[in-house]
Amino acid sequence: MSVIAVLALDGVPAHQLTTPGLVFGRAARDHPHIDYEVRICAGPGLTATAGPAPLRIGAPWGPEGTRDADTVLVTGHDGFRAEPPAEVTAALRAAAARGCRIGAIGTGTFTLAATGLLDGRRATTGWRHIEELAALHPRVTVDPLGTVVADGPYLTSAGIFGGMDVCLRLLALDHGEQRAGETSRELITPLEADADRVRRTIDRELARSSGLEPVLRWMEDRLHLPLTRADIADRAGISVSSLDRRFRDRTGVSPSRYLLNARLERARRLLTETDEPVELIAGRTGFPSAASLRHHFTGLTGMTPRAYRTAHRTG
Repeated sequence: MSVIAVLALDGVPAHQLTTPGLVFGRAARDHPHIDYEVRICAGPGLTATAGPAPLRIGAPWGPEGTRDADTVLVTGHDGFRAEPPAEVTAALRAAAARGCRIGAIGTGTFTLAATGLLDGRRATTGWRHIEELAALHPRVTVDPLGTVVADGPYLTSAGIFGGMDVCLRLLALDHGEQRAGETSRELITPLEADADRVRRTIDRELARSSGLEPVLRWMEDRLHLPLTRADIADRAGISVSSLDRRFRDRTGVSPSRYLLNARLERARRLLTETDEPVELIAGRTGFPSAASLRHHFTGLTGMTPRAYRTAHRTG
């Protein structure tokens, strides 16, 4: 049996506590030879999940629950910018010393980085906190485009589904890509039967409340096209100035920056998941030339597209 210790601090997002049990439990139910124990280990001061609807919680384990774990997962939490409690730092360093795998979900990367274990290694976190992670922990090489970044025994993740991504990656390492793929499909595809109906309903409600999600999806479907702010504003049914304001409120960046980030993320995925040449990827992601893609990609990651592809596939 493989022991997964989920190390949580106060203000942990509730879904980050439940996702490991969901993924590893699903895999074990479908495949009798797969066996995991998932432990929720409370860091000092853990009392509730994050808002806006916090739940008071308790856990059967403290940091000592990590001592014999095969894998430790560090969740995000409200106080991620602060120095972690001494007990948490000690538990993570002890786990690393015995060769344990350690994963960090979202802003949990800040906690792991504060221990010094990520110094000289690549890591990622949610895109809103990429620049902050790089500033607070300059010895960490921050990958702004990574979904799951693996460097040695450390895995870090970005995005709201980062916990699921990390757990599926660990499952693949333990039992192969086929088992991880089957588990992923079991967890996600049952929703597809009603997906179109649900999406239409959501789009209508969001349109009534001036939400941006429908137009964001519209942009994602058209990354290969030369979209302008005026095009996006027209699709959203608002003025360009209103579009700028709502984009900054909703995403923290301008429409143009959001579009560039989305194109670079699509390019990153194509680089790591396909053998398509850079010239073709540039066209598929809306860049006027391979040189334009290289310019923006290198400016954001510090690596050319080809170097990024090589590093990902050999790392």
